[in-house]
Amino acid sequence: MARKRNSPRRNTRSGRSVRIAQEPAAPPPAARFPLIDALRGGAIALMFAYHFLFDLNYFGVLHQNFNDDPFWLTARSIILGSFMTLVGVSLALATGNGIRWRPYLRRLGPLAACAAAVSLGSYFMFPKSWISFGVLHSIAVASVLGLVFVRWYWANLALGAALIAVGVAVTSPVFDAPMLNWFGLMTHKPVTEDYVPLLPWFGLVLIGIFAGRLVFGAAPWAGAAQWQLGSLSRPLAWAGRHSLILYMVHQPVFLGVLYLLLGPPH
Repeated sequence: MARKRNSPRRNTRSGRSVRIAQEPAAPPPAARFPLIDALRGGAIALMFAYHFLFDLNYFGVLHQNFNDDPFWLTARSIILGSFMTLVGVSLALATGNGIRWRPYLRRLGPLAACAAAVSLGSYFMFPKSWISFGVLHSIAVASVLGLVFVRWYWANLALGAALIAVGVAVTSPVFDAPMLNWFGLMTHKPVTEDYVPLLPWFGLVLIGIFAGRLVFGAAPWAGAAQWQLGSLSRPLAWAGRHSLILYMVHQPVFLGVLYLLLGPPH
């Protein structure tokens, strides 16, 4: 009888044949994950709404205290927390079959370049409150540090919660030094247009890594991140795929349009 092709055997020293178990090859990681893109696009939409209202306040159309009002502080935290958590989820998905360095560096390079451009541009526009460590800086650093933790599982949940607790509850004058502002734990917020320190926000990245493995790394949700979305979700997925460029251009567009319509801010 002809030997079946799907039942390979090999000879041992004893002359007996032993069946070699064949495991199905793991599918190659997808270039994009539609569900994650849509979630990121939803965060982009919320960010657009928040920043547009912030700009209306800047031009004197609204009169809101975005720096101290609990409502606006909570809204900012929800939007920013969504982005940072999705950074962790994306890291978990992208490294599920090992780190693919070329795609990883292709994403990290433009991110780091845009973070540097934000710092440089904000220095010329707001020299007294320029952005030294904003959301793009935090995401870039978290994308590097997160590689150390992508193989951890439940430990990321515990460590992430601990970092959030420390970042919220602990302060020390030591971290008020300008060179340590990026770390967090300051006794006061620095004078800057955007500030997203490593603590507590990296804790959400670790929780995102945990969630990515828990939700999308096991049945029955293992393929959920690659689900094809309905027509209503596709614009959000498109925005999620182009989140970096949308982040870079949306504020200049908003400010430019409002300046043309309302004149100089007052």
